[in-house]
Amino acid sequence: MKNLITLVFAALLLAAPLSETTAQKSMDYQTAIGLRAGWGISLTGKHFINDNHAIEGILNYRSFGGFGVSWGWMRISGLYLVHQPLDDVIDGLGWYYGGGAFVGFWTGDFDFGPRSNRSSTFIGVSGALGLDYTFDDIPLNVSVDWIPSFRLTGGGTGFTGEAGGLAVRYILN
Repeated sequence: MKNLITLVFAALLLAAPLSETTAQKSMDYQTAIGLRAGWGISLTGKHFINDNHAIEGILNYRSFGGFGVSWGWMRISGLYLVHQPLDDVIDGLGWYYGGGAFVGFWTGDFDFGPRSNRSSTFIGVSGALGLDYTFDDIPLNVSVDWIPSFRLTGGGTGFTGEAGGLAVRYILN
């Protein structure tokens, strides 16, 4: 599974610059990759498919250990985002909203007897709301967002508001 995830992420990153869309984007970049912090650590890649619409892929890892409990999870998310410029407020600033889907895998040891070691696969849908800033002089993009989610299957179904964070991306083009 780890090799499949690596292959999919690499394919997305390699395919993004091959897109025929080369017009200058309203957010002043077309493709960017980087790291995201908040509710774990993530790899993120964003690619504009037209002037204000982008797709973003996020590979998130999170873990916790202490007090007889330890768990870890990996979540792969794909988001479709609509960007709106706020250049009249601050040049290079914009806001965005959108949604998408995710699949994740978690495992944990909860020290609750013979069934303490558990694992599960979960899937669900997400929303997204955030701010996006692109620097003028350096190829760097920064965004902060909230990604509320609804888990449809897997341990802990229902609403969760614990996704999103601060992303710093290097602009490829």
